[in-house]
Amino acid sequence: MLKIQSNDKTYEVVPNRQNAAAGTINGKEYTMDIASQDGGRFNVRYGDGSFEVELHDFDAETKTAILAVNGIMHEMTMQDDMDLLLDKLGMSDALVQKVGDVKAPMPGLVLDIRTSIGAEVAEGDPLLVLEAMKMENVLKSPTAGIIKSISVEKGQAVEKNQILLSFE
Repeated sequence: MLKIQSNDKTYEVVPNRQNAAAGTINGKEYTMDIASQDGGRFNVRYGDGSFEVELHDFDAETKTAILAVNGIMHEMTMQDDMDLLLDKLGMSDALVQKVGDVKAPMPGLVLDIRTSIGAEVAEGDPLLVLEAMKMENVLKSPTAGIIKSISVEKGQAVEKNQILLSFE
């Protein structure tokens, strides 16, 4: 089973072992047709709808992804069976690594900086707004901590994986 968090919604997904394009989502069966296109783009047919999906970023270590579905950006976090078991046993913090830097998930333009050096932030607090592909993306804090430095300025263009800010 996978537990997927996206835009304040949680989905429990159980893919079919023989066909990952089928299975259950929140207990309801699904089947979809997926056609791969170039450059991390896919056309997905599900039910009566057709969706254009583009993978912008995927980090296997943190199990996070940024997708555009019909042009709308979605940040996703995933937990597999092992992650869920560790959570249930109260051991999920054993795998958490201290985050030192926040990097740009994609090239873009810094529209706004919503924190300052020395500020104490909680996990999920908004840090900056990055415009990419004419979409505004609010980058949230991956951890609780204190802002040590901010390496960018409002209006600055940034590249993918460029350090935006650092924690103490």
